[in-house]
Amino acid sequence: MAVMKVVEIMANSSKSWEDAVKNAVKTAAKTIKNIKSVYVKDQTAHVEGENITDYRVIVKITFQVEA
Repeated sequence: MAVMKVVEIMANSSKSWEDAVKNAVKTAAKTIKNIKSVYVKDQTAHVEGENITDYRVIVKITFQVEA
């Protein structure tokens, strides 16, 4: 039986929400092994004038705990 753990991560990107999710996974993978899935919990954007300047996500990353 596998033991799974979930952590919540906030990340951002100046390009897109998809890129922000990729940044979250890439950064988490530096310290978390065995990542199995990512769930996008929330998406927001920072706006200046008429332009979106920053895409932000809150994701839940699930990984398998090593025994």
